[in-house]
Amino acid sequence: MVDAAPRPNRALLLKLAAAAVVVLVAGIVLGRGLNLKMLLEQGLALLRDAGPVSFFLAMALLPACGVPQLAFALTAGPAYGEKLGLPVVMALSMAALTANLVLTYFLARRALRPLLEKLVARLGYRLPQIGAGDAADLIIILRVTPGVPFFVQNYLLGLAEVPFGKYLAISCGITWTTNFAFILFGDALLHGRGYAALVAISLLLALTAATHLVRKHYGRRTAPPA
Repeated sequence: MVDAAPRPNRALLLKLAAAAVVVLVAGIVLGRGLNLKMLLEQGLALLRDAGPVSFFLAMALLPACGVPQLAFALTAGPAYGEKLGLPVVMALSMAALTANLVLTYFLARRALRPLLEKLVARLGYRLPQIGAGDAADLIIILRVTPGVPFFVQNYLLGLAEVPFGKYLAISCGITWTTNFAFILFGDALLHGRGYAALVAISLLLALTAATHLVRKHYGRRTAPPA
């Protein structure tokens, strides 16, 4: 199982610094009376100008470097839903997500293993130890554990050398569902589609409840006997 070692104080300082930057930027924006909706539309216009090929290629590659995958999921629908159609955006997003899962697994298992072992240790995580038949449990636990970044999950599973077939099947089953909900939510939020937003929120709440039940189930299984 995955043991998260106590995070260094430096990580806390970085989080506080990031929060301060966000507050500062928000203060400047509000102080200047800028239209946040206008800024959002300008950002989406830049994405549209870059084109879907660049966007979905970035969605496949950049999360391997630590870029939040959620940022792509929330903007894919608003940026390309009208041009390509939401079903096509969903399909391309799932393809990019799958490509990222494959890429990070093989980077961790082969190409960058020594470097990634040091990186994971610096982030405060220990490499998971798995026994025979525990690979599926480890994959599920990592995917539903809050606070572990997506790229760290992928690298930990690759470093643990879980079987690729189980890794890809279980990871796709969990991450596809979550990203589907976020893509739907982002598109509905921008276009004011109340029913679609309600469906997306309901799906996210259901996924949250399901992950809580899964964590609780595995917590009972791994608890030491009294």
